[in-house]
Amino acid sequence: MKYYSTNKKAPLASLEDAVIKGLAPDKGLYMPEKISKLPVAFYHNIDEMSLQEIAFVVASEFFGEDVESRKLRDIVYETLNFDIPLVKVTDNILSLELFHGPTAAFKDVGGRFMARLLNYFIGKCSNNKEVNVLVATSGDTGSAVANGFFRVPGINVYVLYPKGKVSEIQEKQFTTLGGNITAIEVDGTFDDCQRLVKDAFMDKELNDKMFLTSANSINVARFLPQSFYYFYAYAQYKKMGYEDMPVFCVPSGNFGNLTAGLFAKKMGLPIKYFIAANNRNDIFLEYLTTGSYVPRDSVQTIANAMDVGNPSNFARIIDLYNNNYTDICNDIKGVSYSDDEIRHTLANTYENENYLLDPHGACGFQALKDKLENGEHGIFLETAHPAKFKDTVEPIIGQPVEMPKTLKAFMNGVKITDELPASFALFKEYLLGKL
Repeated sequence: MKYYSTNKKAPLASLEDAVIKGLAPDKGLYMPEKISKLPVAFYHNIDEMSLQEIAFVVASEFFGEDVESRKLRDIVYETLNFDIPLVKVTDNILSLELFHGPTAAFKDVGGRFMARLLNYFIGKCSNNKEVNVLVATSGDTGSAVANGFFRVPGINVYVLYPKGKVSEIQEKQFTTLGGNITAIEVDGTFDDCQRLVKDAFMDKELNDKMFLTSANSINVARFLPQSFYYFYAYAQYKKMGYEDMPVFCVPSGNFGNLTAGLFAKKMGLPIKYFIAANNRNDIFLEYLTTGSYVPRDSVQTIANAMDVGNPSNFARIIDLYNNNYTDICNDIKGVSYSDDEIRHTLANTYENENYLLDPHGACGFQALKDKLENGEHGIFLETAHPAKFKDTVEPIIGQPVEMPKTLKAFMNGVKITDELPASFALFKEYLLGKL
């Protein structure tokens, strides 16, 4: 399959080029040339299939023309060696728990898949040139990508993150690995980190001297695999006896997760509509309300992974709907919550439903409570384990949060970082100094 740029000014690319380059030469994001609907029979039998079986069917639609079937199956099964359970929270609201992977966050799926796919393409290259992965993170992307690529031969990873704006546990997950993982503490916001990464891709001198790619959701190999768990959620939903189309609520920052869900819907997955749940960084909600998209500097909140003021994947959503504002609004609703509202939801849900949310999942759960109509059922994406935000969560619920073994192991590591201001000139000088 060929991939085109959302800016429509770059030549079509192969999957290999799209994955390795990350961003198109015209600064656009790559999109698959076609999105095929899966056979009706697939949905009839989906509740009888495992997560890996479902994911392989979906992956074959996107990657099957470019990756040998046996190798693609291996990549899918190695990536998804953990469960993603659907858990009932109230009579009409269910949680898709995406925190059972190695770093306890939803980005384990896309990060691990991309690491394996990129390694596959590097193995096919004859020049044996090292690949340098640049990734900006507001928290969980860094940990998922760093651990997904850790010790993968031929790949160096540089994780840029805003100083003082991620939780200690998130930070420990990508600053303690060493080896081929380098953590860069940027004196700025997530948007500054993302800008540095994008500017690096557009710098001719850097790209002439270094083989650069990205592992943010701007990369097709990162965001497309996130569609897998929408299909698996529906399989479990159907197995539980529900017969209607669910509403999916997605805590949204850079909008890769929501975009993956929209792709699933385009492939025929029975989804009634989506709700994009924002914190105070509500640029997308403003677009849904006014029709105007006005990026602005992000503000810091307790749901830090959603602290994004200029979501990259907005370009993909616009492209997917041919810039049809009415169609976008028909498929996506929006809502935003303040820190105090997030705290209130987290406390009440723990007390009344005996279910512990993380701050991002709290936005998703509350949005379904506020927006579902009579007779509707909703699934929200619980994107990270609450223990990753224990300093926020524990004071709210008044008791300690049990930490999974995987997270405990990271806390024993020693933090090693390089510090930089939010200056591209200095970042470029830093990267060239690594040659």
